[in-house]
Amino acid sequence: MLKEALINVCIVLVVLLGLTGCGKRETETLTLAVGGAPAELDFWEELIAAFSVQEGITVNMVRHPTDTDQRRQSLVTSMKSRETDPDVFLMDVAWVGQFAASNWLEPLDSLLAASQEGIEPFFERVVKEADTYEGRIVALPMYIDGGMLYYRTDLLEKYGFDQPPETWEQLVSYAKTVVPEERKGNRSFSGFVWQGAQYEGLMCTFLEFAASNQGGIVLEDGRISVDTPANVTAARFMHDLIHKHKISPPSTYTEMKEEEVRIFFQRGNALFERNWPYAWRLHQAENSEVKGKVGIAPLPHFEGGESASALGGWHIGISRFSNRKKDARRLVGYLTSKAVQKKVVLELGWNPGRKDVYRDPEVLERFPHFTKLEKVFTNAVARPNVPYYSYLSQTLQSHLNAALAGRESPQEALAKSEKEMQATVNRYSKVN
Repeated sequence: MLKEALINVCIVLVVLLGLTGCGKRETETLTLAVGGAPAELDFWEELIAAFSVQEGITVNMVRHPTDTDQRRQSLVTSMKSRETDPDVFLMDVAWVGQFAASNWLEPLDSLLAASQEGIEPFFERVVKEADTYEGRIVALPMYIDGGMLYYRTDLLEKYGFDQPPETWEQLVSYAKTVVPEERKGNRSFSGFVWQGAQYEGLMCTFLEFAASNQGGIVLEDGRISVDTPANVTAARFMHDLIHKHKISPPSTYTEMKEEEVRIFFQRGNALFERNWPYAWRLHQAENSEVKGKVGIAPLPHFEGGESASALGGWHIGISRFSNRKKDARRLVGYLTSKAVQKKVVLELGWNPGRKDVYRDPEVLERFPHFTKLEKVFTNAVARPNVPYYSYLSQTLQSHLNAALAGRESPQEALAKSEKEMQATVNRYSKVN
């Protein structure tokens, strides 16, 4: 009996030790989820391999699809299931609010405190508006995007303008001087092309116009404010660029998205263009008709306002369900360090989340336009950081596009938008 009992105890101990060993193996590897083009993913593999050698922590990279919606859905599925993997992942800036409100993100305040740098190396406004939720920092910028002004340097010089416009009023004045003359040889020539079709890009352009007039989308204490004098002025100006000043093409509200705008400008058909930084390299390509004739600057502003740039890009965070939070913080610290962010610039041409990289001599030698990009991103304005943002966006897009087309007045469009958006806020408040 005693012998059998001892055998049984040994069997139990072996099983328990085996289970413990299996559990340990499951948590030995840190998991990072990223997406993108094949070349980008290969570069990420190199980064985490270097981290593993440096820190002695094995990292497994989960390759997400290039498609943004599929990447989001993959993360949402993991978080809803409370899976421990991935430990670390990249998020589109528009997802941060939803993930934070769902309590899926681990706060990063302790990471920043331990670094001794805090948020100082990062764009403070970006961290405050996009990466902070209920007073806690839940993400950090890995790659930043923002709206900016592209302009034809050769045409400004030709018509006697020594610098790009600082105000929207100046932009209209410049265009009204140049467009009639250029149309004598190019009937398709326009003064200013921007994203006005009914999609998320319209939200970004409206936010830039509104914020540069001391307006914007304000959500406080359960009340949303969109129908304001500053915003109405901005929406009316957008309409007038097409119908009154006639310096933006009629197709602005029917088909103008990022690529349509870029191609239009790159074919030599516009004086000014609103677009994201990605267009810079394409404008300088050998097959570009504007190669060597393009400058960049912060977007203009209304009199009394300041330039504003709609914030885009990818931000890094840690899953609240990770069972390797300490190592996850080390990985986030590594990926957001100056050395790695600089490498990301030099290898991928990305716009880093750290300000100090924009002043690095080696970076500026390769990308001299980064001096201007820093100023653009300093004025970055985030979209509302709430989990139901997509519903607010769909509502405002619809009415803004109707205003651009002349189906609704700017005042009517914003009044209707505010009423419908408030209903969305109320419904969400009841659910929570």
